[in-house]
Formats: sequence, structure tokens, C-alpha cells
Amino acid sequence: MKATRKQSTRRRHARIRRRVKGTAERPRLAVYRSNNHIYAQVIDDYKHHTLAAASTLEADLKGDTGATKDASAKVGKLIAERSLAKGVKHVVFDRGGKLYHGRVAALADAAREAGLDF
Repeated sequence: MKATRKQSTRRRHARIRRRVKGTAERPRLAVYRSNNHIYAQVIDDYKHHTLAAASTLEADLKGDTGATKDASAKVGKLIAERSLAKGVKHVVFDRGGKLYHGRVAALADAAREAGLDF
């Protein structure tokens, strides 16, 4: 029987998470994309601690619709600024099982341009 899209996404995410671990020196930049919004967190997996977070639900980004590449780029820039303020420059990218395309790629490119290294 053919796997559903959700099953395929979960399988990809599990495969990615086996390799990608966030440490104190190089935390994980986790991206979650829903139909309406996009969320990003910088996570230290060993301490189980979120160092920085940003999403399209925040007050300064609330006016924009969250389901666009422009909104994703703003979230990427914001998460990079917050990470750099916490002293985090190097991260590993976790695309959350989603394809590196569209809104996920826009967020990653904006974070790179704002100074994060991955």
C-alpha cells in the first residue's frame, strides 16, 4: 500500500533526526511549516533547551500572511538576529521532513544572509 504524504514526511523527518543533533557549540535550527504559518527554533538537544525562536505568529509579523516566501524570509532573518544575540553563529539545519524548497528554502537563505552559518 502506498504511503500517505504525512507518513512520508514523518519517515523523512525520522531519517534526518538520526543524523542531525544539536549541541551547545552547534545547535539545531528546526523548521516547522504548516499550511498557514512557519516556525523556527534554535535548539540544544543535549540540554533540551530552546535558545531562540521565531514564527509568523509574532506581533511584528502578524500583519503578513504566514504562507508566503516573504514571511518565511522575515522569520529567517529574525531567528538569525536572535541567535546571534545569544552568541550562536553556527547551527545545523533541520528541515523537519519537508522538502528544501519554497518557504523552507526562503527561511534558510534569509538566515544565512543574516549571518548564521550552516
